[in-house]
Amino acid sequence: MPSFPNEFLWGAATAAYQVEGAYLEDGKTLSVVDESIAPEYADTSIASDHYHRFEEDIRLMKELGLTAYRFSIAWTRILPDGRGKINQAGVDFYTQLIDELLKNKIEPIVTIYHFDLPVVLQEEYGGFSSRKIIPDFIEYCRVLFEQFGDRVKYWLTINEQSNMFLLPYLITFTEENEQSLLKQKYEMNHIMTLAHASAVKLCHQLLPDAKIGPAIGISPVYPKTCDPKDILAAEKAEELRNTFFLELYCKGNYLPAMQAYMREHDCQPTIEAGDMELIKEGRCDFLGLNYYDSKTVEHVTAYDRGKELVINKSGEVGSTEKEVIEGIYKGCNNPYLDRNDWDWEIDPEGLRITLNRIYQRYEVPLIITENGLGAVDTLTVDKQIHDEYRIDYLKKHLEQVHLAMVQDGIEVFGFCPWSFIDLISTTSGFRKRYGFVYVDRTDTEIKELIRYKKDSFYWYQGVIRRNRKGFEL
Repeated sequence: MPSFPNEFLWGAATAAYQVEGAYLEDGKTLSVVDESIAPEYADTSIASDHYHRFEEDIRLMKELGLTAYRFSIAWTRILPDGRGKINQAGVDFYTQLIDELLKNKIEPIVTIYHFDLPVVLQEEYGGFSSRKIIPDFIEYCRVLFEQFGDRVKYWLTINEQSNMFLLPYLITFTEENEQSLLKQKYEMNHIMTLAHASAVKLCHQLLPDAKIGPAIGISPVYPKTCDPKDILAAEKAEELRNTFFLELYCKGNYLPAMQAYMREHDCQPTIEAGDMELIKEGRCDFLGLNYYDSKTVEHVTAYDRGKELVINKSGEVGSTEKEVIEGIYKGCNNPYLDRNDWDWEIDPEGLRITLNRIYQRYEVPLIITENGLGAVDTLTVDKQIHDEYRIDYLKKHLEQVHLAMVQDGIEVFGFCPWSFIDLISTTSGFRKRYGFVYVDRTDTEIKELIRYKKDSFYWYQGVIRRNRKGFEL
C-alpha cells in the first residue's frame, strides 16, 4: 500500500496548563482550570515543568522525528488581566518555543484556547456566559496573530467546545437549577461559537496564508441493537453530541433537529442581529479531531429519568456511570469492544467511521489533533517503560487513518497523538499517563522530573522513519 504523503505532519500534542507549570511565574495569573484541578492530584504549579525545560523537550521531539507539535498558548501568560497590557515575558517564552521548533524543522500547531479562561474574566462577568467575552477573546487572538503569525501556519481556535458542554468539569456555570442550567449551556455554546467565528474571521484578515479551525472532541455513536428504537436513539445522540457542533463549524447553521430540541426544552440561545452571518463567515479551513473512543446508546424507556454522566477518575474499572438523556437515549457498554482502566472503549475502526462521516458530509481537510491511551505506566528498576498496550492502541488507530486515506479518499494531513510527554490528566493527575516520554514524578512527589523514553517513543520514531519510504507500522 502507498505510504503516507511526504508532507504528512507527524506530530504529538500537549496543552499549556497540563505541561508547562510556572503557573504564577513571570507575570502569569491564574486560569479557571488552574483552580479546578482536584486537590488529590498534582496542581498546575509545576506540572511537567515544560516552561523551564522546553529546549530539552524539543531535543527529544527532534530525536523522536516529529515534524509537527501541537501545543496551546496560555491566555493568562500573554494577557494576565485577560485584556489590556501585554506580558512581554509571556510573549518571549512562546517566541523562544516557536523559534526553537522551527529551528528543528518542527511545524508549530497552536491552540488558542484550551480550557484556561483567565480567572479575572470569570469573576468579572462570568466568562463565556456573557457576550462581553467576545471582544476580549478577539483582542487576545489579535495579539497572538500579530506576535506569532509570521511563523505559525496552523491555528486551532477552541479545544473541545462540544466536550465542555457534555462534561460538566470543563467549564464554569453560574446557574444551579436544572432548567436554567440547560438554557445557560446553550447560551454559552452560542457565545463560544461566535468567539470561534470571530477568531477565524480575524485570522483570515490578518494572516491570509494561514489555516485555522477548531479541535472538536468527537466519538461516533452506535445503537445497542438493530431495534429501530435503538437506532433512533443513536441518531439523536449523534446529533446532540457531534453533528450539532459540526454544522456550526462547517456550514454556519443550527441543525434543524437541534432547533426543534431547543424549542421543546426552552433552551434556545439569544441570537442577535448579525450573529448567524458572523458564524457563516467563520467557516473553518480544516477540522482537528480529538478521538479516543466510541459511544453506544439504547432507547430510553418510560422508567428512565435523566442522569448526568459520572466519569471514572480513579482508574477503577467499572466506576463510570453512563448518562441518561430523558426521552432521547441512555449510554451503555459495547460488548464487542475492550475497555481501558478508565472505562474508555477501544475502537480503532470507530476512528475510520468518524473520518468518513465527517469528510463525506463536509469535505473539509482533517487532522487528528488528539488520539492516545491513558494508562498506569511503570518505571522499571533499569529505567525502562514497557508500554506495549499504548503501541498496540496507536498502531491500530493509525492503520485505520491510513485505510481512510487510501481506500476512502479522505484528506487527512496530520496525526498528533496525545501526548508527547506525560502531563497532568485533568481528572486523574499523573496516575493516568499518555506520553511517549515518561516524567519521573507523582501527584505527591515532584522528584527531579527526569525524562525517560518509553518503548512507544522508539516505536513511533520507527513509524515516522519508515513511512518516508513506504507504508509500514
